[in-house]
Amino acid sequence: MSNLVLVIDTNKKPLTPCKPGTARRLLNAGKAAVYRRYPFSIVLKKVVNENPEPCQIKIDPGSKTTGIAILKGNQLLWGANLHHRGQAIKASLLSRRQLRRSRRSRKTRYRQPRFLNRTRPQGWLPPSLQHRVETVMTWVNRLRRFCAIGSIAQELVRFDTQIMQNSEISGTEYQQGELAGYEVREYLLEKWGRECAYCGAKDTPLEVEHIQPKSKSGSNRVSNLTLACRPCNQAKGNQAVADFLSGKPNLLGRILKQAKAPLKDTAAVNSTRWALFNALKATGLTVQTGTGGQTKFNRCRFNLPKDHWLDAACIGDVESLEMLTQQPLNIKATGHGTRQMCRTDKFGFPKRYVPRNKFVKGFQTGDIVRADVPKGKKAGVHVGRVAVRSTGSFNISTANGLVQGINAKYCRKVHGKDGYAYGIG
Repeated sequence: MSNLVLVIDTNKKPLTPCKPGTARRLLNAGKAAVYRRYPFSIVLKKVVNENPEPCQIKIDPGSKTTGIAILKGNQLLWGANLHHRGQAIKASLLSRRQLRRSRRSRKTRYRQPRFLNRTRPQGWLPPSLQHRVETVMTWVNRLRRFCAIGSIAQELVRFDTQIMQNSEISGTEYQQGELAGYEVREYLLEKWGRECAYCGAKDTPLEVEHIQPKSKSGSNRVSNLTLACRPCNQAKGNQAVADFLSGKPNLLGRILKQAKAPLKDTAAVNSTRWALFNALKATGLTVQTGTGGQTKFNRCRFNLPKDHWLDAACIGDVESLEMLTQQPLNIKATGHGTRQMCRTDKFGFPKRYVPRNKFVKGFQTGDIVRADVPKGKKAGVHVGRVAVRSTGSFNISTANGLVQGINAKYCRKVHGKDGYAYGIG
């Protein structure tokens, strides 16, 4: 079952989504037309005066992927996984900074560093984090144009079982209380990917393991803890990790490196959750919040697999859930290109120039096209994101890989460039 089809009337008034079969009959009868391919939306050729029952958007914010779901009551109508490009933005800014600083150490025109007198406004976020907030808001506003939305629900905080039992707990009692181990265990599950650090076993009971044994001066610090299945934990015993993995140097190095690594994804979500909440409040809609513990409880109660869009559907108080879709829309943020007039090598020197015109034969890089090639080695139908070339020979990134050298005369535009790439399921 795929997502339901979003519907608007001839005045672009958002209506309740309909089933794909209903949309197909309307299109075949000439009563509607395709308005947008992603998300798939149709426009009716008449005015609808009735007010549709409002739906709710639910959002499960994540560092790399954010889950989005649209529900009407207990019915899951539409879902999507939105993949962010925060790491790509960080890498680009880091590359630019390194190139600029390297000029000061080379025998080139000296650029004196600016005096650091620039202030940041309240609530400022780094571009890689601000991107996550703005991308989610882009899709919230886009879905509001195609679906009657009455409220929004967001997973805002993780549960803290100690505060839930005693809201006045603080200080040493909070840090060393009876449930402190549960918080550490949840942290380790996220950090080590919910699998045994030594053998990679999943879907099995995991035990908290000291990397450096306590009998050999190991501490209880989180940086000295990992997760292991019972066989690995018993096999290691009180051996030092270097002795236990003496024949696996690559695994030893990975464990020691990961043990000291911070939980970047959690830090990114914690940094952006309130900014996203305030942005959602600014829409004027009712914004409800839920906790991570409540989401996980609902997902396990409905026996659903771990996925971001399903987590979004389980946010808040959910008595029951009727699945009207099983195939979410995969949305990947690709950006809108660059304004550089020339490409540079790794040292920052000009390498090649960019054509002045973005459009070639009516297409631009980022469009989603359908190419019907009648004959030759590349005969067949290719659908995907296109990269244009001045010669008129395009490259198309399909679900099965990159197809190079497709002539523009075989291409037909399916969806215009909007900074995202799409997939189903």
